[in-house]
Amino acid sequence: MSVNQQTIARSMSCLRPLDKEGLSALGEKGRANPQSVVTLKAKTVCEGQFRMQTYVRDLAPMLIDEPPHLLGEDNAPNPSEAVLATLGACLAVGVHANATARGVSLTKLEVELEGDINVTAVWGTGDLDEAKTLGFSAVRVKIDADGDASPEQIAEIIHHSNVWSPVANTLRNNVQLEVVPA
Repeated sequence: MSVNQQTIARSMSCLRPLDKEGLSALGEKGRANPQSVVTLKAKTVCEGQFRMQTYVRDLAPMLIDEPPHLLGEDNAPNPSEAVLATLGACLAVGVHANATARGVSLTKLEVELEGDINVTAVWGTGDLDEAKTLGFSAVRVKIDADGDASPEQIAEIIHHSNVWSPVANTLRNNVQLEVVPA
């Protein structure tokens, strides 16, 4: 195989690249205004039982449901699974962005997540022991990434991405949460 064929084969096996100039411009925008905060919005509408449609921007709605053992129809991930999916997506975005910023082309990026959650409170209708830990008590994440960098460089990119992940930090930090009737 010629050098040109090897380059073509390698580029075909790489993940679809990010716009490195656009990424750099976003980074510069953040450095220029480090106190900037944006407000994200979503609206969830119950269709019946536990089938929920969540609307974000002008995108197609995201379906959330519960599995049959939690009285749902099993049409989509449940809310806690969606949290894991969101964490996985955020970490993957960070890994891909940081790899791109460092000039690393990735050929593989997979994130496996699992979380331990006590569901015996049954949304406030079951065991209401106030000593109970609600939500995930532990989440484990494995990131399998490969590309044109050493395993040590890939590991550093993964570590750095975890430190700066908005969703990972939302799960790690106390967040002011207000829930009120409309």
